[in-house]
Amino acid sequence: MPPLYYTYYQSPVGMLKIGGTDQYIAEISFIDKQEQVEHGEPGISEVMHQCTEELIEFFNGKRRVFDIPVYQEGTEFQQKVWSELLNISFGKTISYMDLAKRLGDVKSIRAAASTNGKNHIAIVVPCHRVIGSNHTLVGYAGGLWRKKWLLEHEMKVAHGVQTLF
Repeated sequence: MPPLYYTYYQSPVGMLKIGGTDQYIAEISFIDKQEQVEHGEPGISEVMHQCTEELIEFFNGKRRVFDIPVYQEGTEFQQKVWSELLNISFGKTISYMDLAKRLGDVKSIRAAASTNGKNHIAIVVPCHRVIGSNHTLVGYAGGLWRKKWLLEHEMKVAHGVQTLF
């Protein structure tokens, strides 16, 4: 794996750490504590610059789909789950059961939920769009307040709806 470069972006939902190579983005994670800040290889690739620009457009309500290439290491099943997350439309949500059904096996719901939680590319690979079967907010590595904010932001941009939860 090529060396990762890191940069940071202060978003409306807090500091984001963006990690990538010259070819793809491998990480977008939330930074809650100063000690979580890493200083990887110096520099910022063109892909990382594009990622930051696309995130700014997303938060400004001007972008619904990300164009940047992404890659994260994982099993074949994990790759399938992360790929399926990319098919959830902006401003929409699905349940963990819906995700398992899309994967072709309702019995995979726990594995799908676990993989959803292991997503290292927040926002761009929209794991925040997966909710509980009873339409409640459940589980989000970045904190439920961020999940709620992201979903409400998307609903407002897509539909003019102010409150989802």
